[in-house]
Amino acid sequence: MRDGDESLAELLGGRRAALDSVVPVVGFTAGWLAGGRSIALGAGTAVLAGAAVAAWRLRQGRAPAATTVSLLLVCLGAIVALRTGRAEDFFLVRLLTNAASALAWAGSVLVRWPLLGVVAGTVLGQRTRWRRDPGLLRAYQAASWVWVAQYLVRLLIFVPLWWAGLVVWLGTAQMVLTWPLVAACLAASWWVLRRSLPPGHPGIRHPRPVPSEAGVGGR
Repeated sequence: MRDGDESLAELLGGRRAALDSVVPVVGFTAGWLAGGRSIALGAGTAVLAGAAVAAWRLRQGRAPAATTVSLLLVCLGAIVALRTGRAEDFFLVRLLTNAASALAWAGSVLVRWPLLGVVAGTVLGQRTRWRRDPGLLRAYQAASWVWVAQYLVRLLIFVPLWWAGLVVWLGTAQMVLTWPLVAACLAASWWVLRRSLPPGHPGIRHPRPVPSEAGVGGR
């Protein structure tokens, strides 16, 4: 069952995606402070930092779509802050995407299409075969709740800081918590996934539909 351990971390982004998301935040906070609380300088620095990260990841062969979305979110955050004149609103887009992610992951579990299974099944080339394995489907559902909890933890930390307008604290929290929280979530979701699989199950790389239930969840 250890055969999926490394793959699980890779499927959900891992260290690189977490660290990439921090670089523009560092740029915004540093630029904002260096410019005497200049939103324009902070926004410009964040966009430049995000573009540099995107270019670097594209050179490394990262998926263009994921890189483009990350850069667009940085640009959108910069635009929102410039439009509202509130530096803390640079983080508003991130708050909203975390709230949307929590809802999406929770909803996916409730409709029996847990996003953890969708991502893992896609990357492992299984398409929807994992859904025809009742034990694996239940395990993915249980482990997906860990990701819902991760997004809720982010909101519990960041929303009060945003509401209070604590820009430096928002940047610091983003820098300090991003990778440790992702790492903890990866470890916890993998532990829940393994614990939830039936005894003797070969692991996430080997879905095993029960003949009598082969149609369950497969359509």
